[in-house]
Amino acid sequence: MLSCAALLIVFAVGVSAQQPDDTIVFNTALVQLNVGVVDRQGRAITTLSRNDFKVYEDGVLRPIATFEPTESPFSLVMMLDMSGSTINFRQQIQQSALRFLDALAPDDRVAVVEFNGKGVKTLLGFSTDRRRTAYAITLATGAGSTPLYDALKFSLDELGREGKRRKAIVVLTDGVDTKQKDADRVIVQKALESEVSTAIKPEVNSQLISVLNDADRQGVAIFPLALPSGDPKRLPLSDSLMTAMYTAARTRLELLANRTGGQLHEVRRLDELAKIYPIIAAEMRSLYTIAYRPQNPGAHDGKWREIRIEVARAELVARTKPGYYAR
Repeated sequence: MLSCAALLIVFAVGVSAQQPDDTIVFNTALVQLNVGVVDRQGRAITTLSRNDFKVYEDGVLRPIATFEPTESPFSLVMMLDMSGSTINFRQQIQQSALRFLDALAPDDRVAVVEFNGKGVKTLLGFSTDRRRTAYAITLATGAGSTPLYDALKFSLDELGREGKRRKAIVVLTDGVDTKQKDADRVIVQKALESEVSTAIKPEVNSQLISVLNDADRQGVAIFPLALPSGDPKRLPLSDSLMTAMYTAARTRLELLANRTGGQLHEVRRLDELAKIYPIIAAEMRSLYTIAYRPQNPGAHDGKWREIRIEVARAELVARTKPGYYAR
């Protein structure tokens, strides 16, 4: 619990305005939020009720339409990167994913999705049968390229069939989507040498924006586990172009987590995987889900709507996604 609480402090999300190019589309009657609450020591608070929360959009108090306590079950997609970059540590990946199942609540529905050079594939649809889910994890295999964003879109489509349940994606990946890496390479190759490190604008990315749009509509929290093979600080060769490309990929993983109320976990060593998965399960169990009706639900003016959460007890700190673009 102490380890989880410490991490909860780290992933508290600010509510400052986003950059204009971060044009996330939001088009729904209700805005759904995943909200984590900690005390000043970082301990998760899981016993609050609807009346303990106030939601503000652009500084205006909004009535809460629906409220789900922390013990409400999730529909969860477990995404496994089976591209060539993970081929040397498949056993650690699968054993760690199996531990994750033990940390989930009995009513959580889990689907297993793999992605690799052959595309995206469901190994098991949503189920509460942990034996079937465990067997599906052991079937994960593959090599080749990394269609990360295709897999995220696929998983969001699958979650769209799960109705009004609380939803999350846990994705184990190095974060280096092959198509996007190729596009980033074109950008840095055209840049002046002095501008290579800033040439790529990670947030100005149609694939990322499309995923965030879909996650916003459904209120899906995304928890990326970033493998060390995608860490820009650990590249085998000191190459400014490659460093810029890998830095952009890691930044996009951070955006996926921060904009959905999830959390990015950077895996420093492979033996940490077995510990991180249960921590994510604990983080999910500490989230409340709140939906409210925006002030002008029909005003698709493309402007940024800032979201702020207040908790009745002054010693508590709430975190959620910082806002959305009304389009």
